Amino acid sequence: MTSTTPTATPDPAPASASAGATVVGEARMLIDGELVEATGGAVYDNINPATEQVLGQTSDAAAADLDRAIAAARRAFDESAWSTDRDLRRRCLAQLQQALEGEREQLRAELVAEAGAPVAVTGIAQLDWPLADGLRGPLELMDSFPWERSLPDTQLFGPSHRAVWQEPVGVVAAIVPWNFPFEVTINKLGPALATGNTVVLKPAPDTPWNATRIGRLIAEQTDIPPGVVNVVPCSDNAVAGQLLVDPRVDMVSFTGSTPVGRLVVEKSAATMKRTLLELGGKSAMIVLDDADLAAVLPLAGFGACLHAGQGCALLTRVLLPRDRYAEGVEILGGVIGALPYGDPTDPANLAGPLINARQRERVLGYIEAGRAQGARVVVGGGRPEHLPRGYYVQPTLLADVDNTMTVAREEIFGPVVCAIPFDDEADAVRIANDSPYGLSGGVYSASVERGLGVARRIRTGSINVNGGMFYGSDGPYGGYKMSGLGRQGGLEGFASYTEAKTVGYVGA
Repeated sequence: MTSTTPTATPDPAPASASAGATVVGEARMLIDGELVEATGGAVYDNINPATEQVLGQTSDAAAADLDRAIAAARRAFDESAWSTDRDLRRRCLAQLQQALEGEREQLRAELVAEAGAPVAVTGIAQLDWPLADGLRGPLELMDSFPWERSLPDTQLFGPSHRAVWQEPVGVVAAIVPWNFPFEVTINKLGPALATGNTVVLKPAPDTPWNATRIGRLIAEQTDIPPGVVNVVPCSDNAVAGQLLVDPRVDMVSFTGSTPVGRLVVEKSAATMKRTLLELGGKSAMIVLDDADLAAVLPLAGFGACLHAGQGCALLTRVLLPRDRYAEGVEILGGVIGALPYGDPTDPANLAGPLINARQRERVLGYIEAGRAQGARVVVGGGRPEHLPRGYYVQPTLLADVDNTMTVAREEIFGPVVCAIPFDDEADAVRIANDSPYGLSGGVYSASVERGLGVARRIRTGSINVNGGMFYGSDGPYGGYKMSGLGRQGGLEGFASYTEAKTVGYVGA
């Protein structure tokens, strides 16, 4: 998840994330309460995407390791008090919150190093926001959630009392992407654990250390019983695929691309697992004809290219009134051309590198496809000459984009903005909704009422009007259409990690 809003102001970067900081990651996995190496001592390199240098190594789980992790989670759910003892869960989650806050700055430096996250972005959704309420929100919901509720008595076959009990689903496979890894991890662990589930956490291969750090903190600084949380980094997707087919796993909570989300559904269907999927987006920012372009468009440029455009909810299609299109493109091009990007340890930069060479080439390929289909490159469009090392792509504006073009329909996941003209309000709504995705969006207007009216017509799981913030652990987050199934966060997300059991009984 990355529902950052362009109007947010990142906190000042701390010294611990400076260029000279030494980052030492946790190489071991957490399985059944123990910090262990992979079978046979297998490891893989963790690469800094800004320098292309090896940061260190991480244990590389084999099938046997994943099997042990699943078995431990199954046993902990079936045999320990975790699923039924809410007081134990409260105490343990509070301990984990305290432990994470104690290593906040180490986490910050780690995210800058392994994810290439600009340190400025760690002041918002990359670290500080989810650390503030990713666990606290579910802890608060534990006290207000309707764990049990009564239904009216029935007289069928005689008088019976009835009730509904909410119970944990069981063993949850939590699969995390590389773009905002800590944020996604903590927003999965929080509700999954608060509702009494056990977890096998598989971090993205490119960003394992924030997850293995959480594993170490769980082992060393909490009373979470062995097997309740298992952290299993793995570089081989074929091995990790066991989580999707193993009958001991009851639920898959996945955040990532839509193509992989389809695979999750297909593979997990054989065992009818619960799936929670937060997938891709191609969100539109509608700038209505009464909006102040000079005030609004800087938000569009900065917001869409934040963290090198590696965010599923970023507003990468900017819809401009046709009679103000040339003016809008000129303003937007100036903003994107001046966007500070480069070394992620520099607090002035809002965009750093892409995560790896494969992603860089993918983004460059989309830019070329846009050119070939008639889009005009206003600024950017290639690799920056002043950054010969690191997986960088210039912040790019593509103008004269038609909504049928590949760059308008597929998620690029890079610092690329598409400017699209519209004729009137109805045309803007049509273009925004003409997408296989439905994750997020934005509407800008001089009239709040008009903006809210347009927002009601946009088929997305979240939307901002005039830069309003929807982010928070108390709000459900997810998408329509190909952007996912279910919601993460809020009461809806909390409930998604539970099963409902209806009970009838006779007696006092």
